[in-house]
Amino acid sequence: MANEDVKYGLAGVMADDTAVSKVMPEINSLTYRGYKVQDLATACRFEETAYLIWNGDLPTQSQLDAFNAAEKKERGLSADLLDVMGKFNKRAHPMDTLRTAVSFLGQEDDTTDDSSPEGLMAKSIRMYAKIPEIVAADFRLRNGKKPIPPTDDLAFSENFFHMCFGEVPAPEIIKCFDVSMTLYAEHSFNASTFTARTIASSTSDIYSAVTGAIGSLKGPLHGGANEAVMHMLTEVGAPEKAEEWMLTALKEKRKIMGFGHRVYRSGDSRVPTMTDAYEKMVNVIGTDEAKKFWEISRILDKTMVDQKGIYPNLDFPAGPAYYLMGFEIPMFTPIFVVSRITGWTAHVIEQLADNKLIRPLSNYTGAAQRDVPAIGAR
Repeated sequence: MANEDVKYGLAGVMADDTAVSKVMPEINSLTYRGYKVQDLATACRFEETAYLIWNGDLPTQSQLDAFNAAEKKERGLSADLLDVMGKFNKRAHPMDTLRTAVSFLGQEDDTTDDSSPEGLMAKSIRMYAKIPEIVAADFRLRNGKKPIPPTDDLAFSENFFHMCFGEVPAPEIIKCFDVSMTLYAEHSFNASTFTARTIASSTSDIYSAVTGAIGSLKGPLHGGANEAVMHMLTEVGAPEKAEEWMLTALKEKRKIMGFGHRVYRSGDSRVPTMTDAYEKMVNVIGTDEAKKFWEISRILDKTMVDQKGIYPNLDFPAGPAYYLMGFEIPMFTPIFVVSRITGWTAHVIEQLADNKLIRPLSNYTGAAQRDVPAIGAR
């Protein structure tokens, strides 16, 4: 029986202060440091958003140049890590390999226990630079290909495509990916961020906090939802089947991924911006497959809204967008990490600036106090 004093799932509980982001109900928008996320995604590169999340303000050109130079300086993985990654189980989910690789980064770093503001920022930029290469190298290794080293000549998003595919796609594809990076970068006290802050609150190191956050994000009720969306679209198969599929799923009370949100009640403010970038990318790609998934998405969206008044969340347009960019479905959540490393580490830095150990109480529902009987009486 539910206890009215218990806030199950910590719903409605404010556990701490944050200046990083907020969903503002009065404008139905997620904001980073006060800026609407959709405005940032449209007007800024992801690098500018990353700087904002860590530093509190958008960068000047000179600040951005210095920030990008610091990131590029950290590009490249050690021969030891690449050797270990080559021995990873090719059947393991990429989130498992990413979790292990980030933990490996921590034990390679002689400054792991330096939790000064400067030390934390240095390690944050290090992971920001190296996690994309981990994801790209794992993608190639599990497909029997050699990793492609990063290059200093390309910006953040372009470099990721270079490391995955050996080439940079059309600007509209880069823009769609870059928009997704900004939209996924931060979202207040979500499950994985709270996990990172909880680990950090024990004064553990930042690599441990990020490793734990990756484990939390792996779940299909959190980061794994974008993968589930693409599996759903593949199951539907064709636009002419989409409406019937949705109506049947609703009738059978199936859990339909990519719709609804714990925070938003009038629609996810990130969706229109991501959907617009997705549509522009589809028009540039122009293949029958691209048009098919766009149309399936459109019909499923309309049917759900018409039938239930439930709107899609960011995972709904992001899943098929990543698929059409050429990424395998199991890569979608690791790509989420490529972005969210900014928000996670910003929260770790914020947590440790005025730290209190996170240690909630629990409502015990087990057996009453009892004595241990002798072994013959059991």
